[in-house]
Amino acid sequence: MDVKTEEITYKTRSDLISGHIAYPAAEGKYPAIVLIHEIFGIDDHIKKVADRIAAEGYVVLAPHLFSSKALSGVLTPENIGAAMKFMMSIPMDKQRDPEFRAAALAKLDEKSKAAVDGVNEMLFQNRPTKLFVRYLSSGVDYLNSRDNVNGKIGSAGFCFGGGMSINLACTGKTDASIIFYGENPTPIGKLKGVKGAVMGLYGGEDHRINANIDKLVKGLVKYQKPFTVKVFPGAHHAFFNDTRPHYNKEAAEDSWRMMTKFFRDNLAGKPVASV
Repeated sequence: MDVKTEEITYKTRSDLISGHIAYPAAEGKYPAIVLIHEIFGIDDHIKKVADRIAAEGYVVLAPHLFSSKALSGVLTPENIGAAMKFMMSIPMDKQRDPEFRAAALAKLDEKSKAAVDGVNEMLFQNRPTKLFVRYLSSGVDYLNSRDNVNGKIGSAGFCFGGGMSINLACTGKTDASIIFYGENPTPIGKLKGVKGAVMGLYGGEDHRINANIDKLVKGLVKYQKPFTVKVFPGAHHAFFNDTRPHYNKEAAEDSWRMMTKFFRDNLAGKPVASV
């Protein structure tokens, strides 16, 4: 299916959010998906994923959550780039080790250190989750205002975006939600607000994230939400991203198949758990 793309902005309560939107070229009304980037912000990879999903018959909005005036002073492309370079220089199994991180950080020049510290404070230590969810909720409103959207809305996100995807679902504004190796909502009781089905996709070697999958499952069972959880043996965190060191082709292709079927099932009718 041929796809058109645009770089757009949409309004939130007191700010503007920029984003990439992709949609079928043929006229008509389609279900829509909010596609949420990794911790490093929107990039060419996430835009290509948005375009690829759009070709399946969806209007896809990939918002740049760090583009608001409230956050852009700290979460600039330069600062995120410095933080990304720093994080990628640390072995995967050491990225959450505070002593190892502190020792590595001390080796940076002052400008780079300040950039990494600012991003770390904003995204890891005091993450403004409610603000991000507000931006995403406004993104849903924007999609529903478009003539080519039929009112059915899904979400999917990766890493940071996976956590934001399920947080958005907890508002009850989406009909289907996919978590790619993302953190659970806090508190887990927020899951009561989920309206549609949930899918969680995880790498078998992603031990920190996987340590809390049981809590997600228990919460979804408690609140009687349809769900599917799949753990891919041997895959690491960020296995879907072919620009990252731990890209896993087999897991990425399998999860793509699962994702597209999940959206077909759940944005066309009754919520479905199994795929």
